Amino acid sequence: QVQLVESGGGLVQPGGSLRLSCAASRSIFSINVMGWYRQAPGKQRELVAHITRSGSTDYADSVKGRFTISTDNAKNTVYLQMNSLKPEDTAVYYCLARRFGVPVSDYWGQGTQVTVSS
Repeated sequence: QVQLVESGGGLVQPGGSLRLSCAASRSIFSINVMGWYRQAPGKQRELVAHITRSGSTDYADSVKGRFTISTDNAKNTVYLQMNSLKPEDTAVYYCLARRFGVPVSDYWGQGTQVTVSS
């Protein structure tokens, strides 16, 4: 089991920046993929970004060039640096840790609210 706790959300003006953090309760070295998802009111949860254990990253088209995902294995933490925020980025952001296996094990955080508004 891995417990995940997100932090760093809040209210920011359009064009501003936030950095989300997701702290894991144990080493993420054995985790194959760490990711950030978001869910806006009335919409399905969608992938924002993920990073593999080898360091490969992938981003949703809507955030490419604005968001950056990274990890600090020593702190068992994954970050999401969000720049040039837009109102459409408003959502609850969730952290995911995925361990490959049979079956695949997914662990989710409780979510952190990000609101982009003037």
